[in-house]
Amino acid sequence: MAGDLSRGLAILLLSVAGTLTLAAEPMQTTNAVPTFENTIQETRYQALINELRCPKCQNQNLAGSDAPIAQDLKHQVQAQILAGQSDQQIRDYLIDRYGDFITYKPPMRGAALGLWILPPILLIALLLGWFTFVRYRQRLRTPPLSATEEARVQALLQQTQSTTEENRS
Repeated sequence: MAGDLSRGLAILLLSVAGTLTLAAEPMQTTNAVPTFENTIQETRYQALINELRCPKCQNQNLAGSDAPIAQDLKHQVQAQILAGQSDQQIRDYLIDRYGDFITYKPPMRGAALGLWILPPILLIALLLGWFTFVRYRQRLRTPPLSATEEARVQALLQQTQSTTEENRS
């Protein structure tokens, strides 16, 4: 009986130790360093993955994203560079497939045209409105003087100047 208990305990310890060993092993990642035929291709690859946006991560580029879709897009970019595609052809392919969102610099066309033109127009309209409002408030604060009021102000100014000159002497 004691032998059965020690055997059962040994099996239990070995299975727990094996499970802990498996859990301690690092997960395999798909962040393998891509290989290219020359440094020009590698430079193009780095520029493209820094320029293109991850569809899942919103405002993160492909270079900084670990999302599975970003990994797939990196492999697509690498494959297209190795196939001899130009940077513009690669961009066009990805824009056709994923939409204008894939790039940080969407082209000026269609609905996006309003997004490019509307902010400057709004800024100009707001500045004109603010300028008009300020001018209107100034006119309300300082109504124009009548001829008699103007003459009285001039007389007071001359009197003040002469008093100041007498005090200095």
